[in-house]
Amino acid sequence: MTTAYHASRTELGELLSGEPRYRVDQVWRGLYEQLASPEELTTLPKALRARLAENLPLALTPEVRRVSDGGDTVKYLWRLHDGSPIETVLMLYPDRVTVCVSSQAGCAMGCGFCATGQAGFTRQLTVGEIVEQVVRAARDARAMDRRLGNVVFMGMGEPLANEPAVWGAVERLHEDLGLSARHITISTIGIVPGIKALTERPLPVNLAVSLHAANDELRDALIPINRRYPLDALMEACAKYLAVKGRRISFEWALIDGVNDRDSDAAELAELCRRFRLPAHVNLIPLNPTPGWPTKGSSARRVDEFRDLLVGHGVNATVRRNRGTDIDAACGQLAAGQPVAIGRRAR
Repeated sequence: MTTAYHASRTELGELLSGEPRYRVDQVWRGLYEQLASPEELTTLPKALRARLAENLPLALTPEVRRVSDGGDTVKYLWRLHDGSPIETVLMLYPDRVTVCVSSQAGCAMGCGFCATGQAGFTRQLTVGEIVEQVVRAARDARAMDRRLGNVVFMGMGEPLANEPAVWGAVERLHEDLGLSARHITISTIGIVPGIKALTERPLPVNLAVSLHAANDELRDALIPINRRYPLDALMEACAKYLAVKGRRISFEWALIDGVNDRDSDAAELAELCRRFRLPAHVNLIPLNPTPGWPTKGSSARRVDEFRDLLVGHGVNATVRRNRGTDIDAACGQLAAGQPVAIGRRAR
Protein backbone atom coordinates (compact mmCIF):
# COMPACT_ATOMS: atom_id res chain seq x y z
CA MET A 1 0.00 0.00 0.00
CA THR A 2 1.37 3.43 -0.99
CA THR A 3 0.98 5.93 1.83
CA ALA A 4 1.30 9.71 1.87
CA TYR A 5 4.96 9.82 2.92
CA HIS A 6 6.00 6.76 0.95
CA ALA A 7 5.02 8.02 -2.49
CA SER A 8 7.76 9.50 -4.63
CA ARG A 9 7.28 12.65 -6.72
CA THR A 10 6.89 10.43 -9.78
CA GLU A 11 4.15 8.37 -8.11
CA LEU A 12 2.44 11.53 -6.93
CA GLY A 13 2.57 12.89 -10.48
CA GLU A 14 0.92 9.72 -11.79
CA LEU A 15 -1.82 10.02 -9.19
CA LEU A 16 -2.38 13.65 -10.19
CA SER A 17 -2.50 12.89 -13.90
CA GLY A 18 -4.94 15.27 -15.56
CA GLU A 19 -4.44 17.99 -12.92
CA PRO A 20 -2.46 21.20 -13.59
CA ARG A 21 1.29 20.54 -13.44
CA TYR A 22 1.78 22.81 -10.42
CA ARG A 23 -0.37 20.53 -8.27
CA VAL A 24 2.52 18.10 -7.68
CA ASP A 25 4.71 20.82 -6.17
CA GLN A 26 1.73 22.17 -4.25
CA VAL A 27 1.00 18.80 -2.64
CA TRP A 28 4.67 18.02 -2.04
CA ARG A 29 5.24 21.32 -0.25
CA GLY A 30 2.11 20.74 1.78
CA LEU A 31 3.34 17.36 2.98
CA TYR A 32 6.96 18.30 3.71
CA GLU A 33 6.91 22.03 4.47
CA GLN A 34 3.49 22.50 6.01
CA LEU A 35 3.64 18.99 7.58
CA ALA A 36 0.00 18.64 6.58
CA SER A 37 -1.99 15.52 5.79
CA PRO A 38 -3.63 15.36 2.32
CA GLU A 39 -7.10 16.24 3.59
CA GLU A 40 -5.69 19.36 5.32
CA LEU A 41 -4.38 20.91 2.08
CA THR A 42 -7.10 23.53 1.85
CA THR A 43 -5.47 25.18 -1.19
CA LEU A 44 -6.63 22.13 -3.17
CA PRO A 45 -10.17 21.57 -4.43
CA LYS A 46 -12.25 19.52 -2.01
CA ALA A 47 -12.70 16.65 -4.47
CA LEU A 48 -8.94 16.41 -5.03
CA ARG A 49 -8.28 16.40 -1.29
CA ALA A 50 -10.69 13.52 -0.92
CA ARG A 51 -9.00 11.60 -3.75
CA LEU A 52 -5.56 12.13 -2.23
CA ALA A 53 -6.77 11.06 1.21
CA GLU A 54 -8.20 7.87 -0.26
CA ASN A 55 -5.21 6.99 -2.42
CA LEU A 56 -2.44 8.31 -0.15
CA PRO A 57 -3.56 7.54 3.41
CA LEU A 58 -1.41 8.17 6.45
CA ALA A 59 0.50 5.09 7.61
CA LEU A 60 0.37 5.70 11.36
CA THR A 61 -2.74 5.52 13.49
CA PRO A 62 -2.16 7.17 16.89
CA GLU A 63 -3.01 4.91 19.81
CA VAL A 64 -1.26 6.30 22.91
CA ARG A 65 0.60 9.55 23.59
CA ARG A 66 2.47 9.68 26.90
CA VAL A 67 4.34 12.66 28.33
CA SER A 68 7.18 12.87 30.84
CA ASP A 69 9.85 15.29 32.09
CA GLY A 70 7.43 18.19 32.35
CA GLY A 71 6.39 17.83 28.71
CA ASP A 72 9.94 17.58 27.35
CA THR A 73 9.67 13.87 26.49
CA VAL A 74 6.77 12.52 24.46
CA LYS A 75 6.31 8.87 23.51
CA TYR A 76 3.91 7.85 20.75
CA LEU A 77 2.50 4.39 20.24
CA TRP A 78 1.33 4.00 16.64
CA ARG A 79 -0.59 1.20 14.99
CA LEU A 80 0.30 0.29 11.39
CA HIS A 81 -2.20 -0.86 8.75
CA ASP A 82 -1.57 -4.54 9.60
CA GLY A 83 -1.98 -3.98 13.34
CA SER A 84 1.75 -3.93 14.12
CA PRO A 85 2.67 -1.47 16.89
CA ILE A 86 5.70 0.82 16.79
CA GLU A 87 6.90 3.60 19.05
CA THR A 88 8.53 6.99 18.53
CA VAL A 89 10.03 9.35 21.11
CA LEU A 90 10.24 13.15 20.84
CA MET A 91 12.77 14.84 23.15
CA LEU A 92 12.94 18.59 23.73
CA TYR A 93 16.13 20.13 25.11
CA PRO A 94 16.91 23.80 25.69
CA ASP A 95 19.10 23.97 22.57
CA ARG A 96 17.64 21.29 20.28
CA VAL A 97 14.72 18.99 19.50
CA THR A 98 15.37 15.34 18.64
CA VAL A 99 13.13 12.50 17.53
CA CYS A 100 14.04 8.85 18.04
CA VAL A 101 12.41 6.73 15.32
CA SER A 102 11.80 3.02 14.82
CA SER A 103 13.00 1.19 11.71
CA GLN A 104 11.34 -2.19 12.33
CA ALA A 105 8.27 -3.49 14.11
CA GLY A 106 10.08 -5.46 16.79
CA CYS A 107 13.66 -6.65 16.46
CA ALA A 108 15.36 -9.93 15.55
CA MET A 109 18.72 -9.23 17.23
CA GLY A 110 17.76 -10.99 20.47
CA CYS A 111 19.64 -8.77 22.94
CA GLY A 112 18.13 -9.87 26.25
CA PHE A 113 18.48 -6.55 28.06
CA CYS A 114 16.42 -4.67 25.42
CA ALA A 115 12.62 -4.73 25.63
CA THR A 116 12.24 -4.69 21.86
CA GLY A 117 14.60 -7.65 21.53
CA GLN A 118 12.63 -9.51 24.18
CA ALA A 119 9.43 -8.99 22.18
CA GLY A 120 10.69 -10.46 18.90
CA PHE A 121 10.44 -9.40 15.27
CA THR A 122 7.35 -8.69 13.16
CA ARG A 123 8.46 -6.94 9.96
CA GLN A 124 10.50 -4.21 8.30
CA LEU A 125 9.13 -0.69 8.13
CA THR A 126 8.77 1.08 4.80
CA VAL A 127 10.32 4.40 3.85
CA GLY A 128 6.93 6.06 4.34
CA GLU A 129 6.37 4.57 7.79
CA ILE A 130 9.77 5.84 8.92
CA VAL A 131 9.43 9.31 7.39
CA GLU A 132 5.94 9.80 8.77
CA GLN A 133 7.22 9.25 12.31
CA VAL A 134 9.53 12.24 11.81
CA VAL A 135 6.83 14.38 10.20
CA ARG A 136 4.29 13.68 12.95
CA ALA A 137 6.89 14.47 15.66
CA ALA A 138 7.98 17.64 13.83
CA ARG A 139 4.36 18.72 13.65
CA ASP A 140 3.94 18.15 17.39
CA ALA A 141 7.13 20.10 18.09
CA ARG A 142 5.90 22.97 15.91
CA ALA A 143 2.71 23.11 17.98
CA MET A 144 5.00 23.69 20.98
CA ASP A 145 6.80 26.52 19.12
CA ARG A 146 9.89 24.36 18.63
CA ARG A 147 11.63 23.15 15.50
CA LEU A 148 12.72 19.56 15.07
CA GLY A 149 16.38 19.50 14.07
CA ASN A 150 17.75 16.04 14.85
CA VAL A 151 16.74 12.49 13.97
CA VAL A 152 18.23 9.39 15.60
CA PHE A 153 17.50 5.88 14.35
CA MET A 154 17.61 4.42 17.85
CA GLY A 155 14.03 3.28 18.30
CA MET A 156 12.60 -0.18 17.79
CA GLY A 157 14.56 -2.47 15.48
CA GLU A 158 18.04 -2.71 13.97
CA PRO A 159 18.32 0.04 11.33
CA LEU A 160 21.06 -1.66 9.32
CA ALA A 161 18.99 -4.84 9.03
CA ASN A 162 16.61 -2.61 7.05
CA GLU A 163 19.27 -0.46 5.42
CA PRO A 164 17.60 0.20 2.03
CA ALA A 165 14.43 1.59 3.60
CA VAL A 166 16.38 3.46 6.28
CA TRP A 167 18.55 5.09 3.63
CA GLY A 168 15.51 5.92 1.53
CA ALA A 169 14.09 7.68 4.58
CA VAL A 170 17.38 9.50 5.20
CA GLU A 171 17.34 10.87 1.65
CA ARG A 172 13.75 12.04 2.05
CA LEU A 173 14.54 13.71 5.39
CA HIS A 174 17.60 15.40 3.93
CA GLU A 175 16.18 16.51 0.59
CA ASP A 176 12.56 17.27 1.44
CA LEU A 177 12.42 18.02 5.17
CA GLY A 178 15.71 19.93 4.94
CA LEU A 179 17.57 18.11 7.73
CA SER A 180 21.34 18.22 7.59
CA ALA A 181 23.07 14.85 7.29
CA ARG A 182 25.15 15.85 10.31
CA HIS A 183 21.94 15.97 12.34
CA ILE A 184 20.94 12.42 11.41
CA THR A 185 22.34 9.49 13.39
CA ILE A 186 22.02 5.82 12.47
CA SER A 187 22.58 3.35 15.28
CA THR A 188 23.55 -0.28 14.89
CA ILE A 189 24.27 -3.24 17.13
CA GLY A 190 27.13 -4.10 14.78
CA ILE A 191 25.81 -5.21 11.37
CA VAL A 192 29.09 -5.07 9.46
CA PRO A 193 27.62 -5.33 5.92
CA GLY A 194 25.27 -2.47 6.79
CA ILE A 195 28.16 -0.29 7.98
CA LYS A 196 29.99 -1.05 4.74
CA ALA A 197 26.87 -0.09 2.78
CA LEU A 198 26.65 3.23 4.69
CA THR A 199 30.30 3.87 3.89
CA GLU A 200 29.40 3.83 0.20
CA ARG A 201 26.36 6.07 0.60
CA PRO A 202 26.79 9.75 -0.36
CA LEU A 203 25.66 11.55 2.82
CA PRO A 204 27.93 11.79 5.91
CA VAL A 205 25.41 10.76 8.55
CA ASN A 206 26.55 10.02 12.09
CA LEU A 207 27.17 6.40 13.05
CA ALA A 208 26.51 5.12 16.57
CA VAL A 209 27.48 1.57 17.51
CA SER A 210 25.89 -0.18 20.49
CA LEU A 211 29.07 -1.81 21.75
CA HIS A 212 28.44 -2.72 25.43
CA ALA A 213 31.52 -5.00 25.66
CA ALA A 214 35.12 -4.85 24.42
CA ASN A 215 35.88 -8.57 24.28
CA ASP A 216 34.17 -11.19 22.15
CA GLU A 217 33.32 -13.56 25.00
CA LEU A 218 31.24 -11.01 26.90
CA ARG A 219 29.83 -9.45 23.76
CA ASP A 220 28.72 -12.87 22.48
CA ALA A 221 26.72 -13.29 25.69
CA LEU A 222 25.14 -9.82 25.56
CA ILE A 223 24.72 -9.39 21.80
CA PRO A 224 24.17 -12.66 19.86
CA ILE A 225 24.95 -11.11 16.45
CA ASN A 226 28.56 -10.66 17.65
CA ARG A 227 29.10 -14.36 16.89
CA ARG A 228 28.55 -13.53 13.20
CA TYR A 229 30.32 -10.15 13.20
CA PRO A 230 32.99 -10.26 15.95
CA LEU A 231 34.72 -7.21 17.32
CA ASP A 232 37.71 -7.18 14.97
CA ALA A 233 35.45 -7.13 11.90
CA LEU A 234 33.19 -4.52 13.49
CA MET A 235 36.02 -2.22 14.46
CA GLU A 236 37.63 -2.50 11.03
CA ALA A 237 34.33 -1.46 9.43
CA CYS A 238 34.05 1.47 11.85
CA ALA A 239 37.60 2.58 11.10
CA LYS A 240 36.85 2.51 7.37
CA TYR A 241 33.68 4.55 7.89
CA LEU A 242 35.66 7.14 9.85
CA ALA A 243 38.35 7.30 7.16
CA VAL A 244 35.84 7.77 4.33
CA LYS A 245 33.29 10.04 5.99
CA GLY A 246 35.40 11.95 8.50
CA ARG A 247 32.60 11.57 11.02
CA ARG A 248 33.48 10.55 14.56
CA ILE A 249 32.03 7.23 15.64
CA SER A 250 29.96 7.05 18.82
CA PHE A 251 29.98 3.91 20.96
CA GLU A 252 26.93 3.28 23.14
CA TRP A 253 27.64 1.42 26.37
CA ALA A 254 24.73 0.36 28.59
CA LEU A 255 26.28 -0.13 32.01
CA ILE A 256 25.16 -3.34 33.73
CA ASP A 257 26.04 -3.77 37.38
CA GLY A 258 28.95 -6.18 37.80
CA VAL A 259 28.85 -7.24 34.13
CA ASN A 260 30.48 -4.54 32.00
CA ASP A 261 31.18 -1.75 34.48
CA ARG A 262 34.41 -3.15 35.98
CA ASP A 263 37.78 -1.42 35.88
CA SER A 264 38.95 -4.11 33.45
CA ASP A 265 36.07 -3.29 31.06
CA ALA A 266 37.17 0.34 30.89
CA ALA A 267 40.76 -0.69 30.21
CA GLU A 268 39.66 -3.14 27.48
CA LEU A 269 37.54 -0.50 25.76
CA ALA A 270 40.38 2.02 25.79
CA GLU A 271 42.77 -0.57 24.35
CA LEU A 272 40.27 -1.55 21.65
CA CYS A 273 39.98 2.07 20.51
CA ARG A 274 43.76 2.51 20.51
CA ARG A 275 44.36 -0.70 18.56
CA PHE A 276 42.09 0.39 15.73
CA ARG A 277 43.04 4.08 15.99
CA LEU A 278 39.45 5.08 16.59
CA PRO A 279 39.04 8.45 18.33
CA ALA A 280 35.52 7.46 19.27
CA HIS A 281 33.14 9.15 21.66
CA VAL A 282 31.61 6.82 24.28
CA ASN A 283 28.07 7.45 25.50
CA LEU A 284 27.54 5.76 28.85
CA ILE A 285 23.95 4.77 29.57
CA PRO A 286 22.82 3.20 32.84
CA LEU A 287 20.88 0.06 31.90
CA ASN A 288 17.19 0.83 32.00
CA PRO A 289 14.77 -1.60 33.64
CA THR A 290 12.82 -4.01 31.42
CA PRO A 291 10.46 -6.81 32.51
CA GLY A 292 12.46 -9.63 30.91
CA TRP A 293 15.96 -8.86 32.17
CA PRO A 294 16.79 -9.48 35.84
CA THR A 295 20.18 -7.73 35.98
CA LYS A 296 20.15 -4.15 37.22
CA GLY A 297 21.93 -1.15 35.84
CA SER A 298 25.02 0.34 37.43
CA SER A 299 24.55 2.87 40.19
CA ALA A 300 24.90 6.56 39.39
CA ARG A 301 28.13 6.61 41.38
CA ARG A 302 29.61 3.70 39.42
CA VAL A 303 28.56 5.29 36.12
CA ASP A 304 30.52 8.42 37.01
CA GLU A 305 33.48 6.33 38.18
CA PHE A 306 33.48 4.36 34.91
CA ARG A 307 33.43 7.60 32.92
CA ASP A 308 36.40 8.88 34.92
CA LEU A 309 38.28 5.64 34.26
CA LEU A 310 37.75 6.01 30.52
CA VAL A 311 38.81 9.65 30.55
CA GLY A 312 41.90 8.62 32.48
CA HIS A 313 42.69 6.15 29.70
CA GLY A 314 42.38 8.93 27.13
CA VAL A 315 38.87 8.05 25.89
CA ASN A 316 36.30 10.79 25.30
CA ALA A 317 33.27 9.73 27.38
CA THR A 318 30.08 11.32 28.65
CA VAL A 319 27.08 10.07 30.61
CA ARG A 320 23.72 10.17 28.88
CA ARG A 321 21.12 10.90 31.50
CA ASN A 322 17.90 8.95 31.04
CA ARG A 323 14.80 10.64 29.68
CA GLY A 324 11.30 9.22 29.92
CA THR A 325 12.11 6.15 32.05
CA ASP A 326 8.76 6.47 33.84
CA ILE A 327 6.87 6.11 30.53
CA ASP A 328 9.12 3.33 29.14
CA ALA A 329 10.60 5.76 26.61
CA ALA A 330 14.26 5.50 27.59
CA CYS A 331 17.00 3.59 25.78
CA GLY A 332 16.16 -0.12 25.53
CA GLN A 333 12.62 0.28 26.85
CA LEU A 334 10.55 0.73 23.70
CA ALA A 335 7.77 -1.87 23.52
CA ALA A 336 8.19 -2.57 27.23
CA GLY A 337 4.77 -1.17 28.07
CA GLN A 338 2.88 -3.22 25.49
CA PRO A 339 0.83 -6.06 26.95
CA VAL A 340 1.22 -8.40 23.95
CA ALA A 341 4.57 -9.42 22.50
CA ILE A 342 5.15 -7.68 19.19
CA GLY A 343 6.35 -10.90 17.61
CA ARG A 344 2.87 -12.36 18.05
CA ARG A 345 1.15 -9.62 16.06
CA ALA A 346 -0.15 -10.18 12.56
CA ARG A 347 2.69 -10.58 10.08
